Amino acid sequence: MPRLGRRDVAVHSRAAAERELAVLTRLGAQLVCWGEPHYPETLAAIEDAPPVLTLLGRDELLTAPIVAIVGARNASANGRRLAQELAAGLGEAGVVVASGMARGIDAAAHGGALATGSIAVVAGGIDVVYPEENRGLYQALARDGAVVAELPLGIEPQARHFPRRNRIISGMALGVVVVEAAAKSGSLITARFALEQGREVFAVPGSPLDPRSRGANDLLRNGATLTETAADILTQLGPLLHGAAPTPRRAAAQHVLPLAPAAAPARIDDDSGLDMILEKLNPTPVAVDELVRQCQLSAAAVATLLLELELAGRIERHPGNLVSRR
Repeated sequence: MPRLGRRDVAVHSRAAAERELAVLTRLGAQLVCWGEPHYPETLAAIEDAPPVLTLLGRDELLTAPIVAIVGARNASANGRRLAQELAAGLGEAGVVVASGMARGIDAAAHGGALATGSIAVVAGGIDVVYPEENRGLYQALARDGAVVAELPLGIEPQARHFPRRNRIISGMALGVVVVEAAAKSGSLITARFALEQGREVFAVPGSPLDPRSRGANDLLRNGATLTETAADILTQLGPLLHGAAPTPRRAAAQHVLPLAPAAAPARIDDDSGLDMILEKLNPTPVAVDELVRQCQLSAAAVATLLLELELAGRIERHPGNLVSRR
């Protein structure tokens, strides 16, 4: 993995700095500088650690033991569910879960750990919500978890920003877990940074028939720890977690955030509905009820779309009201 390039340092005026600090104060955010008590020790140890982070939310989460969970944006229903369960299990063990607030696996991981502690590292300014569909998650993290950014306020995420974001995710973590990743996905960039930084890498095995599993399966072939439950991660990280203080919790945060915001079943045209369901299916069977929940469609609409896919020979039904992609 090539090193990130260093840019010339620009010196801004005192007035400009004071204006930025005033905006941060209005947002309820703060700056955390390298060497300060709330700057993550693991991140401070990497070669290209950011000198300043912008933080919105609970600063104490940055000094707790952290594990990152990353994966596909177009994740399957089973992948999202497993990411949520892994995050919840880690949270119950006092581990904070970090991810990148992308759709799919990232959002599911944040949701699973929101009640116990989750950190989103974003690729733009801390005041920019991306993707827009995760605005509710962003607000929940700002309130009950933490949102962290390296770039200044108002910066819109661009392609070149994501690798920089990924090295922060891996840098602040003791280990990185990959759940569903294509052969050339951004999640593998995070895993490569983790290896360079001396972090543990974990991967969830998947069907060889699903392209979304190819990257994770390749990591396993190259020595990543096979992961099916949070216990697999905790066992491997045991020596690093030993003696760590329990993660501080918010008394008001009692419930795991659902994989999708609660809402009335959506109306959607047939083509979009078919695409949505196919995206969440892979060769591993999943419950129809889980599809209804994640797609936010009515049970009747999902049944109709599944019938159409079945007649087209694109899905297979299994006992127990399970379906899979052919």
